[in-house]
Amino acid sequence: MPTVPPPAPRHARRTVAAFGTGLAALALAVSGCGSPTSPATTAAATRSTPATAPAGGALCDYVPSSKPAAKDVGLPPVVEPATGTATATIELTGGTVAIDLDRAGSPCTVGSFAYLAQAGYFNDTPCHRLTASTSLKVLQCGDPSGTGSGGPGYTYADETRAQMRYPAGTVAMANAGPNTNGSQFFLVYADSTLPPDYTVFGTITQGLDLLQGIAAKGITGSGNATAPVQPVTISTVTIGT
Repeated sequence: MPTVPPPAPRHARRTVAAFGTGLAALALAVSGCGSPTSPATTAAATRSTPATAPAGGALCDYVPSSKPAAKDVGLPPVVEPATGTATATIELTGGTVAIDLDRAGSPCTVGSFAYLAQAGYFNDTPCHRLTASTSLKVLQCGDPSGTGSGGPGYTYADETRAQMRYPAGTVAMANAGPNTNGSQFFLVYADSTLPPDYTVFGTITQGLDLLQGIAAKGITGSGNATAPVQPVTISTVTIGT
């Protein structure tokens, strides 16, 4: 588990409410921001009271990290709080994954995801990790470097709840411990068992069969958490309302 950099001075932080209409619209431990390996017992043991979703338009802190961005698109801007629903469409190798985003329950996470998508951060990036253990069946994406350690150059707080579960169709954030969210996320293609330490921010409404087909082709190497045999690349992510 990497050492988490200290928070930036308050004046260096950028704040943002849950992304608004002005924006067109794992146990996963990660190296840096990204490569979950096994259920994160360390993270669970050190976690204090989880952050909760801001209410009433409260702002979110996106804190610059000491590690350079894998693709520099800056920090999310300050925007007005949003209402209503939001969706994401991920164009993957072989097809489309559509997601209903949980803007009400995870506004800071959805705000960051939407900002990165609209800035082109996810364009032409690999999904670098596939797992196929009995308890963890996910495809992990969101690192432009493809190494499993890349992030957007900032972090932000968890929006977890004790009742969070990870059934097939869940979309959640990978992290390197409490409050270290960045850009890496995972798509759950079959029911998985994890502690509620990974912010759930969406549900797959189309393309679960695509992910299951990718998983059925297997993973490279002899480990349980390496690249998929079928290389998978995100071409674009589009946000809608």
